[in-house]
Amino acid sequence: MSVSKTVERASAALAEPYRRIAVIGTGSWGTALASVARRAGREVIMWGRDAETVRAIHERAENPKYLPEMALPLGIEATTDMAEALKGAEAVLIVTPSETLRDVCRQMKPHLAPRVPVALCAKGIEAKTGLLLGEVAASELGDNPVGALSGPTFAKETVLAHPTAATVAFDFSYQDRLDPRNAPAARLAISMSSESFRPYISDDLVGVEIGGAVKNVIAIACGMMSGAGFAENTRAALITRGMDEMKTLAENLGGRRETVTGLSGAGDLTLTCSSTTSRNMSLGMQLGQGLKRSECFDGQKVVVEGEVNSVSVIDLARRIGVTLPICEAVYAILHEDADIPQTFRDLWARPIEAEPKGMPLQFKHPFGEPA
Repeated sequence: MSVSKTVERASAALAEPYRRIAVIGTGSWGTALASVARRAGREVIMWGRDAETVRAIHERAENPKYLPEMALPLGIEATTDMAEALKGAEAVLIVTPSETLRDVCRQMKPHLAPRVPVALCAKGIEAKTGLLLGEVAASELGDNPVGALSGPTFAKETVLAHPTAATVAFDFSYQDRLDPRNAPAARLAISMSSESFRPYISDDLVGVEIGGAVKNVIAIACGMMSGAGFAENTRAALITRGMDEMKTLAENLGGRRETVTGLSGAGDLTLTCSSTTSRNMSLGMQLGQGLKRSECFDGQKVVVEGEVNSVSVIDLARRIGVTLPICEAVYAILHEDADIPQTFRDLWARPIEAEPKGMPLQFKHPFGEPA
């Protein structure tokens, strides 16, 4: 029986929410998710390394470093002590940069109760190993269910309680399918639900994770083209063909193509590729305008997930024999000093292909190199 049918059959009954949620990370998105959980009626505690930020959240209900001049819901606790953060937690959201995930999981492990579900809220693929973040967390945390929360979300709008939707994905065990109300994905979705935040439930963790990792790279491509002076035609083409790259990679790793058409794929891709609020789009735009990487963001050191992800995405794709032309173009520009105009000219002059994958056609482009 499919998950959709069992969830539908159980829809008359409400899944039991988690009482206490720990949010690991005090950046903008971690703060936004803590606000969502608190607004939904949960007990919420945040963990962070920066003592000043932790103190501001705990004592003044604000995060001046990442969300200045924005009031947070009252009652959010915050600490720099991991043991304190995880004590009594019934669910955990990890909202730290993807490259720190393994170390964070190792810090959590001694203090995390068995079977407490952990949802990853960063996006990416681990460098060198090629593991999805869910696989990284699972390898470190043992018997704790690992899932993801992902979707088209900007932190500021979420804190302001603008209507927002996201996907909560966990693998479903046999028991979860028999009784979806007790599945971690269902319980966490109910735990985060409010008048302004609407979660959807998925059992395709791979598809959700791939959407989140690849969309950041595509957003950099869109930014580059916008910065170079191109407009909506170009962006629409990159979004559409970028989504096909997401589908291809997800399918080859055991995910479902249709997952990528949902909130965690098409939704997140559209949002990230449409606004310089996204650091990925902003980086691409600055590079497209001719700035050197060291000059972007006024010379400040800003972590851009798509820049990190481009390495791991391409490494993984090459190892499993999948071609991702847009991601390859971004990788070449960011890490091999390729020329932006020439790289995108080459991208557009690739051999002509059919859009339905069932049509195995390919013809030399009149203005491209021989196929």
